[in-house]
Amino acid sequence: MLDFFESNKIELIYAVIVIIGVFILRFLTGVLHKRVVLAEEKRFPGMKSNAITLIKRILNSLWLVLGLMALIFLFFAEAYKKLQDDFKIIIYLGIVAVITIVAASSVNLWFRRAIERKTVENEDPTAFKFLRYVVVFTVYTLGLLIALLAFPSLKGVAQTALGGAGVIALIAGVASQEALANLVGGVFIISFKPFRIGDIIKVTDTMVGTVTDITLRHTILRNFENKMIVIPNAIINKEKIVNYDIGDIKICERIEFEISYESDLDLAKKIMQEVCESHPLILDNRSEIDVLDGKPIVRTALVSINASTLSVRAWCWARNYSDSFNLRCDILEQVKKRFDVEGIDLAYPHTTVVFKDEELFKNKKPEG
Repeated sequence: MLDFFESNKIELIYAVIVIIGVFILRFLTGVLHKRVVLAEEKRFPGMKSNAITLIKRILNSLWLVLGLMALIFLFFAEAYKKLQDDFKIIIYLGIVAVITIVAASSVNLWFRRAIERKTVENEDPTAFKFLRYVVVFTVYTLGLLIALLAFPSLKGVAQTALGGAGVIALIAGVASQEALANLVGGVFIISFKPFRIGDIIKVTDTMVGTVTDITLRHTILRNFENKMIVIPNAIINKEKIVNYDIGDIKICERIEFEISYESDLDLAKKIMQEVCESHPLILDNRSEIDVLDGKPIVRTALVSINASTLSVRAWCWARNYSDSFNLRCDILEQVKKRFDVEGIDLAYPHTTVVFKDEELFKNKKPEG
């Protein structure tokens, strides 16, 4: 044993230095990681960056690979020659991965700051949010193609793709038709702006909410139950969208009741008008001429005579969609209570059977 130490004294000293160096590099990586994470938390409270942790793990793995290479080189020179190419590929992939993640994270951080600035200045951040996904996706795609250059069998594909139009051809080749449709749909949404981040939109009766994000693949709505609705861009582009926040945001809410024929129509209209006009969220949408002509704030009218009901409607204006929803709920409840007090019957489905010859049915004996 002593002879082994004596004969390999220099190699063992180098090995100890290598091991210590690996531990020092891992320690410094951990310290730098903590500082960057703290800086991120101060800049963007409540948001965690998985990219920083991933970079830390990749760097720690690279330090271990470098240390292992040095140790194999010191004690197993022949084995090192056989593994040299593999080690080079691992180091190349690690460096490309780190550079790609750092570039993507830097771009993402810049866009986040730009979006934050737009939000503070009450400007529309929709385009920046969408472009963030496009640029980050492009960076990762380029990083992947550069990484493929390390493999001889894939080198030709990577070089062709990096040539320019090859990137588009490669993406089009591996992506499905639906994925491309969603991507094009996202571009159309950003270009023509049927809605923006923060707008309240209605896609269908069950898909109503505030737009929170527009990605390369889908649009995200937060409904009034605080549930997130994810709609592919290709689908949302085919739908007829109601945007409650584009142009004039005030809304005319039509509140309708079905009353029976026997109910007092004039009293029902009067009750609905009084309840609507007394609500604090009602908006006086009359013009100056309407006011001079003595027209009411809320118009009520009989809109249809049905088979067994009368349809009475009130037109109520509200400042925005949220006010209109609360206005409608309150008025429905208050009018129902007033109808109960005043004897106005709300119609419900029923069937009346009339016998033309009642005596005939009384005298008819059952067969058998």
